[in-house]
Amino acid sequence: MPAENAPTTSISAYAAAPASISGPVSDVPSAPNGGGAAMSVLGAVSGIDASALPGFLDANRAKLESLLRQSPAPADVERVWPLIDPAKQKLLVEAAPHVVGNLEGVPYAVRGTANALDLKQTISSVTRTLKTEHGRTQRVALQRQLETLDNVKKALAKKDGVKRTLVSLDPSADAKASIVVGDLSTAAYVSVLVPGMYMSVGEQIESWAQVAQEQYELQTGFLQRMLGPRGNGGAPGVAVVAWIGYQTPVLTNIGGTTLATQGADSLERTLVGIRALRSANQPHLSLFAHSYGSTAALMALERHTVTVDSLALMGSPGSPAQSVAGLSVTGGDVFVGEAPMDPIVNSAFFGSDPGSPGYGAKPMGVGGATDPLTHEKLAGSSGHNEYFTAGTECMRNLAVIGIDRGDLVIAGGSGSGGSGSDRTTQAASR
Repeated sequence: MPAENAPTTSISAYAAAPASISGPVSDVPSAPNGGGAAMSVLGAVSGIDASALPGFLDANRAKLESLLRQSPAPADVERVWPLIDPAKQKLLVEAAPHVVGNLEGVPYAVRGTANALDLKQTISSVTRTLKTEHGRTQRVALQRQLETLDNVKKALAKKDGVKRTLVSLDPSADAKASIVVGDLSTAAYVSVLVPGMYMSVGEQIESWAQVAQEQYELQTGFLQRMLGPRGNGGAPGVAVVAWIGYQTPVLTNIGGTTLATQGADSLERTLVGIRALRSANQPHLSLFAHSYGSTAALMALERHTVTVDSLALMGSPGSPAQSVAGLSVTGGDVFVGEAPMDPIVNSAFFGSDPGSPGYGAKPMGVGGATDPLTHEKLAGSSGHNEYFTAGTECMRNLAVIGIDRGDLVIAGGSGSGGSGSDRTTQAASR
């Protein structure tokens, strides 16, 4: 069920409901629309005197943390949060930054503040523990965690003149994180980058955020070009999410879809959260998914719980969906890029091949071409890991898809078949 059609629960019901939650706290949601009991502690905050709030939060810490495990509907959180006084919101952030920072439905600016605090506190905590820990195995694990968190900090700091926000963070050893380039709360165009195997926060968060930065610049540049003199007042806003919201597989566990299912769960929740917070001003929402991440994205969209406006798949091993008609994508606006010498395309390893003619997706050129708009030479992608390389035809095509100009995509064929000049002529003639 789309977020905008989710059942409504009264705020008073949250404040009155018993919040008896026990068990270990986990970031993994238990159900798409669960969490009514867990929401009671958040609803109760609005009626508590600010001076008594710190004591209340300490006494109800387990219930507060269970908000992540019980997974309240983002639309419900979005309705409750504005009822909490700003001073109390600040106390909530300080008392439970990890919870607030990862709770879908909380405004992204608040989540960015909370996650930045969580990141800072965790780095300090791990650093202190490392000074007193003498076990070799434990020290290696702590050092690796510290390096991962430092990389998140570096990725967040490289703004290149554009706002970056840490909208989700799991600072544990198996870290997960999402950094937004641009303003996710107001952007007219929002794109979410979904990675495939071997993409860890510790190793790739900086480069993944750089891909988001490059997409932001490409999309903004095309918007300004298309607006011409009208763009002097500023082009419509763009936001690109460098999302690593699941444990991506490695060679030893790539054979099954367990991690793809977990990725689909997490991605679904991210998308529902965007739709809930932007309910009065919906953006054009796009997914750009690569490799195993495309399987996770397809599985999320097969559930029909949330709709995206455009979907681009690169190097996809497929999913159970039989065709574009089985996906929650507005108007069937699905594109598939297949690079030469990519051993994954056409494999249908996890189900139907999105690149097959009967699937109904539109072929997207990735083999190199001349841009019919800018007349710039675009490099080709080869193999499985060059789709997000700067200056490629693939990145250019993703940019126009992200700003709802799929009509400007340079078409591709099987393996991006056809010469670059032929396909450029095709694009220019549309």
